Amino acid sequence: MAAPYEGKVVVVTGASQGIGRALVLELAAQRPRLVLAARDEQALAAVAAAATARGATTLVVPTDVTSETSCRALVERTVERFSRLDVLVNNAGVGMLARFDAVTDLRPYEQLMRVNYLGSVYPTYHALPHLKATRGQIVAISSLAGLNGVPLRTAYAATKHAQIGFFDSLRIELRGTGVDVTVVCPYFVQSEIRRRSAGPDGRTVGASPVHEGEVMTAEECARRTVRAMARRERLHVMTVKGKLGRWAKLLAPGLVDRMAEAAVRKGK
Repeated sequence: MAAPYEGKVVVVTGASQGIGRALVLELAAQRPRLVLAARDEQALAAVAAAATARGATTLVVPTDVTSETSCRALVERTVERFSRLDVLVNNAGVGMLARFDAVTDLRPYEQLMRVNYLGSVYPTYHALPHLKATRGQIVAISSLAGLNGVPLRTAYAATKHAQIGFFDSLRIELRGTGVDVTVVCPYFVQSEIRRRSAGPDGRTVGASPVHEGEVMTAEECARRTVRAMARRERLHVMTVKGKLGRWAKLLAPGLVDRMAEAAVRKGK
């Protein structure tokens, strides 16, 4: 079986849990050199141990993606250890669950933009010269909320729209350099992100409104993502509903609004 990432140096942000953790473990079987980035060093160490057991070489770099200095250090540590960088996976993200007219604290809007948008811009900026040298790949783990509006997700959807806009623009700029940009848009995925999301008052909600047992697992999301990465796809929308929604938005945008509202109401 082909292993396109064997020996490749792959940086994954948000690698301590959820989709990021699952991506690290899915990639590990191909025996890459994996750099795991997130704030929780202890959690990263546990994921690194599991990835090493599957065949990967690992490096843990505690990183705050909202800090340009921290992101620069992440890239520098990577190149210092492995002398190259082949793939950057921008996965780190946080959420918010609230009707806008119920919000009493706007600080989460700034925090989500720092994590979900600038937390992709900063590492990409510092990684880009090295990725050009290897004709590498940039991967952005975005969301269907980056393609369509979603009720109760005004903060989250805005950051994901910004993220997709950034990478769509960058893709055009990088034509001819050999660097490919892949944007991945999952639907609901089993993850801690909703439990850790901010509510209208800025406090963590602590519970997920989604029927977690009835939506895609992080492991399945990771498998589909790695396949899309290997094909160097431009945009990978994971579900049939999501793909249909893109076309329906052109012909019947009101229908897509109702579909989004119903999905949030049902929690799946």
